[in-house]
Amino acid sequence: MRILRFLRSSVSIGKDVDYYSKFSPSPLSMKQFLDFGSENACERTSFSFLRQELPVRLANIMKEINLLPDNLLKTPSVRLVQSWYVQSFEEILEFKDKNADDEKVTYDFTDAVINIRNRHNDVIPTMAQGVVEYKEAYGTDPVVSQNVQYFLDRFYMSRISIRMLLNQHTLLFGGKVKVNPAHPKQIGSIDPNCRVSEVVRDAYENARTLCDRYYMNSPDLVLEEFNGNFGNPITVVYVPSHLYHMVFELFKNAMRATMELYGDAIEYPAIHAQVALGTEDLTVRVSDRGGGVPLRKIDRLFTYTYSTAPRPSMEASRAAPLAGYGYGLPISRLYARYFQGDLKLYSLEGYGTDAVIYIRALSTESIERLPVYNKSAWKHYKTIHEADDWCVPSKELQMAIKAKSV
Repeated sequence: MRILRFLRSSVSIGKDVDYYSKFSPSPLSMKQFLDFGSENACERTSFSFLRQELPVRLANIMKEINLLPDNLLKTPSVRLVQSWYVQSFEEILEFKDKNADDEKVTYDFTDAVINIRNRHNDVIPTMAQGVVEYKEAYGTDPVVSQNVQYFLDRFYMSRISIRMLLNQHTLLFGGKVKVNPAHPKQIGSIDPNCRVSEVVRDAYENARTLCDRYYMNSPDLVLEEFNGNFGNPITVVYVPSHLYHMVFELFKNAMRATMELYGDAIEYPAIHAQVALGTEDLTVRVSDRGGGVPLRKIDRLFTYTYSTAPRPSMEASRAAPLAGYGYGLPISRLYARYFQGDLKLYSLEGYGTDAVIYIRALSTESIERLPVYNKSAWKHYKTIHEADDWCVPSKELQMAIKAKSV
């Protein structure tokens, strides 16, 4: 009987996922987040929106998880992640037909949202571990690697967006105290007047603490602002934790490159950071003199599972750096792209690297970038990738040239 109930439940969940995946997610702008979370924030309105939107966002990415190679889906870690998504999807659907005017219903919903958020805390390292398990068991395949890269970009972007919705609801309605004492001016996780240089300096100081602990020294920071707005401190409507995550990652990389290159030197070249505000973009540049990276390796730095640091154990998965999984830069780029920005690297091999974060200056243009499950996405996983239509230099010729030069 238990098996029959499980099978019926699985079939029912499958039908619900199919149904909700036919809808496209509804991207919100930063301004919409702000307007909604203002003084007139209504828990019932949030409840009504989330009980429809969360299943759509969950179902869209759950359909894509099922398109992964069978052997990757069978790894213990990926199966665990799948089980979290199924459970969260079911828990949200329990509120599908409940009365939004019932205070107990909205209270229980907020409680469910908090549980879901906590359940998904370790999604990134757990999925990373699943990819590692697959690679160790079956090796690497160019087609599979390309599909996994495509999937992880979309999967983690979906997670960022879902977490944004969960955090906003939790911070606005999840406690008796409606104003966060630590960040009284924030609306949920958004700061309407985020002082960019303060976040940059905070990220630097924390990265410096890690650097001092590991190398017993660290490079200084030279921070400059360029603002056409009469020299006032640069502010932007943004999620400070997202900005912090990106800049912290860039400082860690810059410090590590500098310390490794200069070894036991008495003095180290400073890391330079510039914050510039224009009419369309707010830009943060982090520049180091850590030796740079060859052009052919730039794209590789944004590839999941590529890392020059040793891989951590799962027990250390809650540690902030996530060093060793190779996820620091790719995830940081997703945070930048989530609200229509970007993160790019420009390197001078033999000298240093400039890392540049682009953020939309206007809150009306900072709109969520969300993956949608459709025929185009499905084709990406199912299409057999053909051979490159540019010739590849012959290895034999390269070896012959090297031999002659010797």
